[in-house]
Amino acid sequence: MGYVLRVRLASFFSGAATASFAGLYILHRDYKLAHQSFTQQMNDLHQSLESRISTLEKLKQTEASEQVGSTE
Repeated sequence: MGYVLRVRLASFFSGAATASFAGLYILHRDYKLAHQSFTQQMNDLHQSLESRISTLEKLKQTEASEQVGSTE
């Protein structure tokens, strides 16, 4: 009886360790994918804001040059 119990406990713990490893691997992969997705979204937002800012700066420069041209 003791031998069968040891075999069952060993099987249980090896299965639990394998399941834990697989779960941690899946969580780690999911975390990496979420981090990459979030980083890509922030980069896209940053590029969008940079283009808007540069457009506004160009608009401001053209308005300033028109005002300087109209006063002369």
